[in-house]
Amino acid sequence: MYGVILAGAAGLVVGSFLNVLIHRLPRGESVVSPPSRCPDCAARVRWRDNVPIVSFLLLAGRCRDCGVRIRWRYPVVEALSAAAVGFAPWHVGVWPGVSWSVLLLLLLALAATDLEHLVLPDLLTLPGAAAGLLLSLAPGGAGLPAAAGGALLGAGVLLGLRAVWLRWRGVEALGLGDVKLLLLIGAFLGPVGALASLGAASAAGLIVAAPLLAAGRIRRETPLPFGAFLALGAVVVLVAPSPA
Repeated sequence: MYGVILAGAAGLVVGSFLNVLIHRLPRGESVVSPPSRCPDCAARVRWRDNVPIVSFLLLAGRCRDCGVRIRWRYPVVEALSAAAVGFAPWHVGVWPGVSWSVLLLLLLALAATDLEHLVLPDLLTLPGAAAGLLLSLAPGGAGLPAAAGGALLGAGVLLGLRAVWLRWRGVEALGLGDVKLLLLIGAFLGPVGALASLGAASAAGLIVAAPLLAAGRIRRETPLPFGAFLALGAVVVLVAPSPA
């Protein structure tokens, strides 16, 4: 139990850094400097106002200097990061848990970035795919052939769908960021996991988009954060019980 608590606390800190990545990477800013600042008034965030979740609650979700509301994304990402890091090793063992935690953290950062900016940064997807290949060699891992096969199959299927849609409709229905994200997912989950994640993502996207289209809230050409649906699909595949 103490190990879970310590891992969860570490996850809170990681989640705080993920929030930095989510905010700065799409803007092309350094994730190292300057220190954290309010995006509205540019006031430097004091150390006591930068404690994950706790500071958000004590500040009632507002900047100490200008009073502007802090996005709920910050405590949500921190809480989910704590859950990912604390839960996975306890649930599946140390080395598989490390792989789970890395994948879940990457998916969380990429989903949040896509929802907020409609961007999937290469600085997360490509090193993430490399991490999946390396972790496949760890004890209990699927092995490099399965990881490489999953990565290539996932990326290849999406590249093929992208090319077909571009030739048929003359528009890019999928971005290359989505292709690289499925490359990452395939590296962690293998060929079957990559295809299952794509299927789950497509179903989730249809469930969300169909009512919005029917209501006239969006059009067929409206860009959607498909990367967030891919991330959700991968999480479903990861945590779903294996068939007996």
